[in-house]
Amino acid sequence: MKLIRPNCRLRFTSTDLDFLISSLATSGSDSALRRLTTDLESLDLLLDEEALFHALLDRPEWAAISSHFYFYVLVRHVLKKAGLDDRAVADYVAELLAEFCQADRARPPLPPDNKPSDYLVDMLAALQWVTDEERFALRAHIGNISLFMTGVFPERLQARTRDRGAPKIDYYEGMGRSSYRAAGDDRLAGRYELAPLLHSLSDSFHTTRLALNELKERIILIEPPPFMVA
Repeated sequence: MKLIRPNCRLRFTSTDLDFLISSLATSGSDSALRRLTTDLESLDLLLDEEALFHALLDRPEWAAISSHFYFYVLVRHVLKKAGLDDRAVADYVAELLAEFCQADRARPPLPPDNKPSDYLVDMLAALQWVTDEERFALRAHIGNISLFMTGVFPERLQARTRDRGAPKIDYYEGMGRSSYRAAGDDRLAGRYELAPLLHSLSDSFHTTRLALNELKERIILIEPPPFMVA
């Protein structure tokens, strides 16, 4: 079962840490900073540095870093600015973006012979006949794809509303919020230790979506998926 997990910070590469050190180091401080990156609490503090966020936006060397590092630093910055100071939420949302920047990863998490279409209405219908584990994964996925589209591609949804009479963004926001809540309430959320996180994503969906809206103009690693979500 494919699930998004808040594990971006566990997937940083040596190149990522080299970029962090070069971005934050002052004269003679490289060794001290490198030692700090081996301690998770110290690393978290370094990742929160404003200078690192601006380095990602301004320096061409960022292209060599991993998508996990790139998205975590950007997402953590905009969520903190929006008043969401929860590293687990930032980590989850960053992992979501890192996964969904590969279009095939944004498809429903079901076996090929048991997969509904890429449309939310069909995913919702599929909740009636999938297994318990598939239902849990699908509810989380509906939350994820709703956050992804409303956060990173709101203009596409707005265009479909204007041109085709598709639902407004509020519909997708409500769908994402209720799907995260239902996934968090599922007994499997406890097994995978995701219940508090999924509930937080439900409660903060609107704020998170608006924070991603602010970030979307600066994200250049993501192309819109070849499918829509209506």
